[in-house]
Amino acid sequence: MISNQILQDTIDGIKAITRIDLCVMDTEGKPLASTLDAVEEYKEAVLVFAESLAESQALQGYQFFKVFDENQLEYIILVKGETDDVYMVGKMAAFQVQNLLIAYKERFDKDNFIKNLLLDNLLLVDIYNRAKKLHIETDVRRCVFIVETKNDRDNNAFETVRNIFSAKTRDFITAVDEKNIILVKEVKNGEGYDELTKTAQVIVDMLNTEAMTKVHVAFGTIVNEIKEVSRSYKEAKMAVGKIFYPDKNVIAYSRLGIGRLIYQLPLPLCKMFIKEIFDGRSPDEFDEETLQTINKFFENNLNVSETSRQLYIHRNTLVYRLDKLQKSTGLDLRVFEDAITFKIALMVVKYMKYMESIEY
Repeated sequence: MISNQILQDTIDGIKAITRIDLCVMDTEGKPLASTLDAVEEYKEAVLVFAESLAESQALQGYQFFKVFDENQLEYIILVKGETDDVYMVGKMAAFQVQNLLIAYKERFDKDNFIKNLLLDNLLLVDIYNRAKKLHIETDVRRCVFIVETKNDRDNNAFETVRNIFSAKTRDFITAVDEKNIILVKEVKNGEGYDELTKTAQVIVDMLNTEAMTKVHVAFGTIVNEIKEVSRSYKEAKMAVGKIFYPDKNVIAYSRLGIGRLIYQLPLPLCKMFIKEIFDGRSPDEFDEETLQTINKFFENNLNVSETSRQLYIHRNTLVYRLDKLQKSTGLDLRVFEDAITFKIALMVVKYMKYMESIEY
């Protein structure tokens, strides 16, 4: 249904052009938008007109017009005056509101379709049939973005995202839960993940400045068929979990690397892996100094000299810490295979904690 504010803006615009007052009422005679005063006194006349077969009628210095939605009476427009010019303005106003109804209904239908498409609630034949009916291209390159907001039902953030992409008619903005705004974006030929990353950063920056809210944006892989949009959505959901890159505002599923494999692991298998590698001890149980050393060593690609320099410690001190870690875990981080095992273990532990927090 059209919002009262949109109706008010519409008739304000019509009055500004024609200088003729008018009012939009519901079928029970309640004013929804008006430039007139004291329209309540015409409620009985509106009710009688609503029950009649006439589509327009002049009465007591006013003209009445009906607006239908698929043969269902939705609105009655009341226009002040009985001249031919007033009649023409009334017909134009009814036509404008009729078109607004069609546009809003089409948007609702498309939004409903996109939600069901994302959630895999449609059969394959229904996807293509409904897409054709709604005039949605089926073979366009698309990618799904998820904008995770800090607050539930953040309408300012939702409207800001809508305004950014409102001019692009083949992009869709919707929501399937309280916290996430979803953008199904058309990807032009020649555009790749670098361009999508820039788009995600624009969303982050705009919401930070205009909506005054901090968000995380994740996006899936580019798909070529409309039936694959749900896959891109699932990938974006994985990426937005912020398990492996909690400090990043923009996360691409294609850049998750080995994290994409870890996402597929069942928790019992993860627990078995950690138990076998560390004999029941979790790698995040190490003290802060040890964890900082490990993370910095990985950041510097196992380079002892650079790691010791960034930690402001002597090279021998770093070697001592690595030797100590080797004795307690049996893994030497200076050996590539052991380093890989330890790195994966750290990621698995993060994944386990995240999954357990969701279940909790």
